[in-house]
Parts: sequence; C-alpha cells; structure tokens
Amino acid sequence: MTDERFLPAAEPAQPRPDAEPDSELVIGLLVSPPLTPVLGPDVTTSLRDTLMRQYPGVRWQLTVAEDRLVDPPTDTLDLLEAARNRVLEEGWDLAVVLTEIPLKEGRRPVLTQLSPLHGVGLVAVPALGARHVRQKAQDTTVQVVGQLLGYDSEDLDAQQNLARTARQLSTDLEERPDDNVVQFTARVLSGNVRLLLGMIRANRPWAFVARLSRALVVAAATGVLTLVASDLWLLALAYGPLRLGLLAVMAIGAVSATLILGGGLWERPRQRAQREQVTLFNLATAATVAIGVLVFYLALFILSLLGAFLLVDEEVLAGVVGHPVDALDYAKLSWLTASLATVGGALGAGLEDEDVVRAAAYTRSST
Repeated sequence: MTDERFLPAAEPAQPRPDAEPDSELVIGLLVSPPLTPVLGPDVTTSLRDTLMRQYPGVRWQLTVAEDRLVDPPTDTLDLLEAARNRVLEEGWDLAVVLTEIPLKEGRRPVLTQLSPLHGVGLVAVPALGARHVRQKAQDTTVQVVGQLLGYDSEDLDAQQNLARTARQLSTDLEERPDDNVVQFTARVLSGNVRLLLGMIRANRPWAFVARLSRALVVAAATGVLTLVASDLWLLALAYGPLRLGLLAVMAIGAVSATLILGGGLWERPRQRAQREQVTLFNLATAATVAIGVLVFYLALFILSLLGAFLLVDEEVLAGVVGHPVDALDYAKLSWLTASLATVGGALGAGLEDEDVVRAAAYTRSST
C-alpha cells in the first residue's frame, strides 16, 4: 500500500461543555522489534499527546512493549489472538499492534485490521510507505483506537459517546463471591449495555455469514430441494405462525451454536480478574453470531419467496393442499423452507475450517 492511500486523522470534534468526567483507559502498544528504531524513543509521550488532542474526554495511559507476538510466516488471526492474550495477561483495556508482517484481506493488502470484540487493532507499518513513517504510524494508531471505541467523527455527540464507552470499558464490576454465573452475567450485561452495543456494531454482524461460503452453498441447495417437495407444501400450510416461528428460532439457534462451539469462539477466563472482560467478550460474540445468522435467515426467506413464486405453480399448489391459495400461503411455504435451509446451513457451517469461522467473526479491515 502506498502513501497516497494513507488517510490522516480527522480533526477532533470540540468537546461539549456538559461532557462527562474523564475516564482512564489503558492501552498496550505492542511494537515488533525491527520497528522500534523507526518509531523512536518518545513514542509513548507523543502518542499520548495526540490521543488527548483527538479524544479529550478520556485520560490515556500508554504502555509500550517490544514484542513480535508470533514469528512469521503467520496470519492476521494468529496476531490478533496473541495480542488478545497479552491484553488479558496485562489487564489492558485495548491493544494496538505495530507489525512488520503484511496484512491482507483475501489477496488484497490492507493497512489495518481490527477485532472490536478482542479490543485489538493491527497496523502493518510497511504499508505506510517509506516517508514520514513515524508520524503516519502514530496517526494510524490513534485512528485505530477511535475505531475500536466506535468513534464516529460525523456524530455531534461523538466525544460524549466515546467518554461513556471508555468509562464502561475501564470500570470493573464489584466482586461478589456469592454470585453464580447467571447473576454475574446479568450484572455485566446491565452495566455495559452501551459498550456491548458498540462492540457488536463495530464488528458488523450483518456481514458475518457472507464470509462462510460453504454454509451459504449448503443452505441454498437445501432450500431448492425442499421447495419443490409436495409434502412440504402440506406441512407449511397446515402450520400456524406459532409453530413456524418456533421452528425459525430453533433453526437460528442451531446454526449459531454450531458456529460458536465448532469454531471455538467461546472464551474461558484464566484468572478471576478476567471474568468481566471474558463475559463481555462472549456476550458480544454470541450477539454477533446470532444477528449474522438472523440476517442470513431473512435473506433465505426472501430467496425462498422468490423461488416459490417462480417454481411452484398456483394451480398445482391449490390442487395438492385442497383449497385456493394466496400470497400468505406462499409466505408460509417460504417461511418453512427458510427454516429447513438454515438447518442445512448449520451442516455447512460445520464443514468450515475453525480458522475461517474465527476470522469471519472477529476480523475486519478498516483502511
């Protein structure tokens, strides 16, 4: 990637007079050893100053560590997961990795990769070009931090929203020894609603299943095969909305569980102090996958509806079910077809490589 593709940091929005009190966020900056001379000895001070100017509603604490994390050849997912381990071990809130390893989305080189759920961003320093590398690396790091926190420069309340997100991210729940898993999870959820929603939105769950080609192919094939079966017509028109809705929920749940468990997306805390962060991570992961599968289900329903009108003749359908049919009957047929096709998608998801599922759930390019 050349210099021309680098986008300088946007001018910070002016903080509102009624902005919330400062919150302190701890950021780990993981620098690959070959890049240490490039960034210079004053990287901590200059980065903190830039962050304070760009996002004045937060007190920033920066910790710089020289660590390659993984030895090349490697891929983006390995870097993200190694950085996530450091976040949990060190108790950081976020981490940004400056690496000399090229980052790619498919075959296309990219400057940065984000995992909002992990709280980790990657910056491929070689993609910044050969000139003004130090300043570009600092500006890109500041951008990545803002993106991890869901900062939107076009939002009039961007600074306030970022301050609220920072407060939730940096505030630890009070320990209650008598809490069971359900009680603790409920407290994490109620105390981090804004942060959780921001993590889910930043992860773009609507694009999740689109990266799982096998699941899509299997689901589409299942839909075509079931749509032309006359037994399915009888069942669909005999079922009421309650039963069809229950089948839809079961189908979406089956695919979501298959992806989460089969893809190794569920994280376990290694220390008691990590419980809140890990619980929040798992809630965001489950919501991301469920929303992605729901979008997948709706797409299958629309495709099934179009296929029903094209493939299922109205007179033939009426002759099989024994009464005149209308658009509502076609909708019920498509509803059941989408549920069965989604279950087929669960089989396809089970065929996906674990790394493919994790990459689809966690990573996205930002630049």
